[in-house]
Amino acid sequence: MRRPGWAAPGRWSLARQLLALQAAIVALLVAAGATLAYLDARRATDQRAAHTVTALAESIADAPDVRAALSAPSPTRILQPYAERIRRDTGVDFITIMSPDGLRYTHPNPKQIGGTFIGTIGPALAGHVFTETYTGTLGPSVRTVAPVFGDGHRVVGLVAVGITIRAISAELRRRLLVLVAVAAMVLVLGIGGSCLVSARLRRQTRGVAPGQLREMFEYYEAILHAVREGLVLLDRGGRVVLCNDAARELLDLRHLPPDGPRGRHVGDLGLPAELVASLTSPEPRADEIHVGDTRVLVVSTSPVRSRDRAMGNVVTLRDHTELQGLTGELDTVRGFAESLRSQAHEAANRLHTVVSLVELGRPEQAVEFATADLATAQRLTDRVVGSVTEPVLAALLLGKSAEAAERGVELEIAEDTAIDGVVEPRDLVTILGNLIDNAVDAAVENAAVRPPRVRVGVRRDGGRLVLRVADSGPGVDPAAVPEMFRRGWTTKSSGGPVGHGLGLALVGRAVRRHGGTVEVGGGDAGEGAVFTVRLPLDAR
Repeated sequence: MRRPGWAAPGRWSLARQLLALQAAIVALLVAAGATLAYLDARRATDQRAAHTVTALAESIADAPDVRAALSAPSPTRILQPYAERIRRDTGVDFITIMSPDGLRYTHPNPKQIGGTFIGTIGPALAGHVFTETYTGTLGPSVRTVAPVFGDGHRVVGLVAVGITIRAISAELRRRLLVLVAVAAMVLVLGIGGSCLVSARLRRQTRGVAPGQLREMFEYYEAILHAVREGLVLLDRGGRVVLCNDAARELLDLRHLPPDGPRGRHVGDLGLPAELVASLTSPEPRADEIHVGDTRVLVVSTSPVRSRDRAMGNVVTLRDHTELQGLTGELDTVRGFAESLRSQAHEAANRLHTVVSLVELGRPEQAVEFATADLATAQRLTDRVVGSVTEPVLAALLLGKSAEAAERGVELEIAEDTAIDGVVEPRDLVTILGNLIDNAVDAAVENAAVRPPRVRVGVRRDGGRLVLRVADSGPGVDPAAVPEMFRRGWTTKSSGGPVGHGLGLALVGRAVRRHGGTVEVGGGDAGEGAVFTVRLPLDAR
């Protein structure tokens, strides 16, 4: 039975697993450190004991009183008090002064005096000081045996000084208590620090287990790559933190490596200045339209804040290109319907005129009036239908002609106009429709100076299709030409900014998509601005 609240280690939260791992590592390090410290303390204690007994043995062996006592009739009577006094003063366990053949003259236990020394004396008899661990009458001990030299460098006696292993162990235990206390304190501090780190990590990960984090990350990666909307995360410095595949596609960043945008400032990615300003805006922006070279994007920016501190921006990108094209076609159809409505209204007026002339008994004038108007309309229709084989474009030109006529503008179609479907109709609708609308507006605006007129011509020129739209307006400032095809540029001041500044941007996008060019200049006498578009016929 599992106790309530018990969880298998595999299901522990990341914070708990980290705490257990840190505690184990701290305990292992403390144990290893304590072991090494114990071994070092033991080695130091042994070395200290060996150094003490060696120094003391050499000092006693070099003492003149010891050499003199060894030649006395009763060495024990002189040397025993001397050895015991030094032993008590230095804290060693025994000092044994003996004859060259090992007969003891001194010993801590007086009963052992006169006995034979238990240990190795051969090196000392050869004139060398040596140290060994040996078990004697007092138990195992670390001892040093030094020779006492007389006249002629002859060994006249030996001095053995030793400290028992029991005494060395007692000193080591005293050091070990301090070592254990330090290790315990380090262990408590280490585990305490691990608990603090674990608590902070638990708050940040919300108690999620590593397996769940892995699954969340995998889902997160899958969603980022699968979602069709572009997603860009920027830090508060404007650097890219995340850019999914859709965003790379929409922003034309496919030439960069997969992690290329990450860590770079968004202004260094070659994006238009208006788009960079939207991406890094400190204020929310919703559904802004940005026209690029090949796409129309809808951009939404949402700043992220944590505890009233800016962390960066979350940017979503949507492809509005197809929708914008359909919207342009819908506007064309609406314009065509509006022109049909206008024509129907004008036709009703003319029909009333014809009926009135008949009622007044003037049928000849009624027939002349009706046929003259019909001939004018038929000539325009025949010219458009004869030169434009694409029905959508024919409808566009007829609709724009009627709309221009309703606004009092004469729309002329050049004699050499010919459109045979060599370029995608949707793009031609975008280009011609917007250019004609702008030309009509300019002609109406300048109607007090020149008769309002717009002239449209489309022809082949080698391997290019040339579209020319000229108006009788006031013309265009040459200094404004570089900015004309950017979103937001407009000469209209009425109606606010909504709906303005997009037409020429769409024209520029469609032309760039086909690899064409746009020229803006002045026309002949009676012409204001002239827009000339050249599109390669083999570009689709």
